[in-house]
Amino acid sequence: MGLVILTAARMKVSRRIALLAALAVGCGSAWAAEVKLTVAAAADLRFALDELAPRFRAAHPGVNLAITYGSSGSFFAQIQNGAPFDVFLSADVDYPRRLIAAGLAGKDSLFIYGVGRIVVWVPADSGLDPAAQGIHLLEASSVRHVAIANPQHAPYGRAAEAAMRSLGVYDSVAQKLVLGENIAQAFEFVQAGAAEVGIVALSLALAPAAREHGRYWEVPADAYPKIEQGGIILARAPAAAAQFRAFLTSADGLRLLKQYGFSMPQ
Repeated sequence: MGLVILTAARMKVSRRIALLAALAVGCGSAWAAEVKLTVAAAADLRFALDELAPRFRAAHPGVNLAITYGSSGSFFAQIQNGAPFDVFLSADVDYPRRLIAAGLAGKDSLFIYGVGRIVVWVPADSGLDPAAQGIHLLEASSVRHVAIANPQHAPYGRAAEAAMRSLGVYDSVAQKLVLGENIAQAFEFVQAGAAEVGIVALSLALAPAAREHGRYWEVPADAYPKIEQGGIILARAPAAAAQFRAFLTSADGLRLLKQYGFSMPQ
């Protein structure tokens, strides 16, 4: 009799072990199904991608999407030095092309997602009038600081400098320039009052957080080189990277980018 009781007890333990093992396998499968996707994105994309990312996550619940924003030049250097990004979205398509030439991404992974524009932007409570003064607003005596992204590694900074030179105000404004690490930081300088005016990305001026809090004048497109923006999928990226690219360049994705001031190259 004791032997029967002992055997039953062992059977109960065995069933419990089997149940726990099954749960562990199930959980392991769920964890294995989640794929981390790391994206390095130009700072001008922050608000557009902040809106697009939740839609992508909802459509691809098994993908853990992580986006880091910064200057395209800095990301370029980081990726060259082995930074573990899967997708690179650059404000200057030349950076992705150079990474392809270096063998860090395949030629067929390159895609163009838009063309950026720059604007002269001031806070809503500013006494300056961008619409009336245009680029010459930068020369006003009340303007002591003009924020732009650092031209050394930020495409929008190079565009701002080129526009000031072509429109004839660079020499009178050069001593006023305050350089942000990227275009988002330059925009923050103006928002925080560290600069009276900034030359920033149209996409940032159109963001919900800024739309009602500032005014801008759009710099003529022929005053600076085209800001053709593109991305690549880096070598050894998971299949989810192609899903993200398809989502970004879909009709809905491009429609959202257009809402933030990006146009498609002609």
